[in-house]
Amino acid sequence: MTDIKELFADEIVTRATVRDVELPRGAGTMALITLDNGFDHTKPSTFGPGGLASLGEALDAIAGRGDLAAVGVVGKPFVFAVGADLKGAALVSERDQALQIGRLGHEVFRRLGELDVPSFAFVNGAAMGGGLEIALHCTYRTISAGVPAVALPECFLGLVPGWGGTQLLPRLIGPAAAVKLIIDNPLSQNRMIKGREAFGLGVADAMFEPADFLEESLRWASAVLRGDVTVSRADHTAEDWSKTVSDARFLLDMKLHGASPAPYRALELLELARTATRDEGFAAEDQALADLLMGDELRAGLYAFDLVQRRAKKPAGAPEAALARKVTKVGVVGAGLMASQMALLFARRLEVPVVLTDLDQARLDKGVGYVHAEIDKLLAKGRVSGDQANRLRALVTGSLTKDAFADADFVIEAVFEDMKVKQKVFAEVEAVVSAECVLATNTSSLSLTEMASGLRHPERVVGFHFFNPVAVMPLLEIVRGERTDDATLATAFAVGRSLKKSSVLVKDAPAFVVNRLLTRFMGEVIGAVDEGTPLELADHALDGLGLPMTPFALLQLVGPAVALHVAETMHEAFPSRYGVSENLARLVAAGKPGVYAPDFSLDPEAVALFAGGTAPSTAEQVRLRALRALDEEIRLMLDEGVVSAPQDIDLCMILGAGWPFHLGGITPYLDREGISEVRFLPPGVASVPA
Repeated sequence: MTDIKELFADEIVTRATVRDVELPRGAGTMALITLDNGFDHTKPSTFGPGGLASLGEALDAIAGRGDLAAVGVVGKPFVFAVGADLKGAALVSERDQALQIGRLGHEVFRRLGELDVPSFAFVNGAAMGGGLEIALHCTYRTISAGVPAVALPECFLGLVPGWGGTQLLPRLIGPAAAVKLIIDNPLSQNRMIKGREAFGLGVADAMFEPADFLEESLRWASAVLRGDVTVSRADHTAEDWSKTVSDARFLLDMKLHGASPAPYRALELLELARTATRDEGFAAEDQALADLLMGDELRAGLYAFDLVQRRAKKPAGAPEAALARKVTKVGVVGAGLMASQMALLFARRLEVPVVLTDLDQARLDKGVGYVHAEIDKLLAKGRVSGDQANRLRALVTGSLTKDAFADADFVIEAVFEDMKVKQKVFAEVEAVVSAECVLATNTSSLSLTEMASGLRHPERVVGFHFFNPVAVMPLLEIVRGERTDDATLATAFAVGRSLKKSSVLVKDAPAFVVNRLLTRFMGEVIGAVDEGTPLELADHALDGLGLPMTPFALLQLVGPAVALHVAETMHEAFPSRYGVSENLARLVAAGKPGVYAPDFSLDPEAVALFAGGTAPSTAEQVRLRALRALDEEIRLMLDEGVVSAPQDIDLCMILGAGWPFHLGGITPYLDREGISEVRFLPPGVASVPA
């Protein structure tokens, strides 16, 4: 068996150094351990065998010292620690290796909670995964009010908190709050909480401001040791753990349908924590960690994580950033909901004037009013200060004429999806803006090249496709038309970065990436229903993937009229692969918002509109039909050069369609399932090496 140290040969070792600190007011000497990997905050401290060995050696050095009143742990500036070194963990090929990793972490970390003197974790910066677990093993914890991220993200990557988290956290803050941190947040786009929220949940016993955090933490530790401060914690053993776990499992089933093993294993461990001894609980974590380290899910999660963290930050094919023009004012054509959401985002992120236009004063007032109302909500939640709110309101204005765009550097249209309407809008805008002003379109399916064909300067037209809701969805499809020049494209990418979006370069092709694939996917499911497959059976045929919603739920969200329009557009472009459902057209004609009633039950009248087919399919046939269609469409898109590589397809689907992280993207999933006759990715990518 390969020694696990060999798997972590490239580990950046986090060193644990010890210094003695004399605590205030004669409370005694503290051995203060500092965790530091030798780099700045852009490379947070992680733990492989080397880092764990260094922490173990530091604890060896202070073991048995009779002169110590306490032991403390603190991180380097801005970072406490962020957990295991997952690069090495992904190379595990034998279960015994996986068990070694779990046991080694427990062996070292648990010593902090089993010393002869109290231990204190001073959480001065980001604390995630194993980093947070270090703090949980300590007797007491303080946290900085400036900590930007506290999380146990393991379930997001297909693992469980395996170094004590599932056992220690629920007993500290209660099972319901622990479920939130261990399961709910990771499955909600890996949500992190900040220092203040962590303190409010009881993760830390005291909170101090960043400027003098360590000094105040040492004073507080001194007061605890002297008995001047008593730390009291709630007893959660009487809570109904079974109900909490049962409720969480029900919600998981609704969301994942059993598709991802990690959160279910985490729930089992949380339930065990109520009665298990430390030895029993930690041993159970070791077994769960070993099982999950040997599965595809971790590799898939790491592949997806790498796409989001690395590829998204260096978009393939993007021109040099130096070519980007400065944007000092933004124009938005339209004042509907999508346009208003964009206006707010531009104002918040770019902090430049944003002016909306529309056809009449009522629509304009409604759009600007929406933006101002959203700013008021941000103020009420404490997300912006009073001064910031006033500045944002002043930045967003409206005008009935496009003359207001005369000094704009970036104008985006968000009007109805009709080619002639958009061409007319761009012609009117071009008549008043400078020759270098970027003209962007938020179209979801129409040809950018055709849209720009009648302009004097078609080279400054670019696709800038947001996803709804604008503030939440991280993807931005940036579309290059046949005439789009590098300066325009570079400006679009620079604006995307300023908006904190992940941008992917896309060729001008019908519906680009996400909508093209979703339309094909939905079209196959709707087609099966048209042929006679029971609607509910077809709608749930792909539940095993753990997608964020079923095809007909997505139809309800998008709206049947919009879905029909996109289907017609795609049918015109690719008539052999994209059909137009007559039953969907009937649904639109009937004015139905979808097939579901407001209480989420099926609407019998809407379902009846899909009756009449005589060739029903089984659930498995529907599943294979949809997946094979996706496989075909992706290959055609790659052949057409819509994007540069399969990784860009995966990135778009993860960030724009909510494709689950635990699947690692659509292309590796198709590879693993054997749908792909020719693999998209090399063997071992997003899967256990053969």
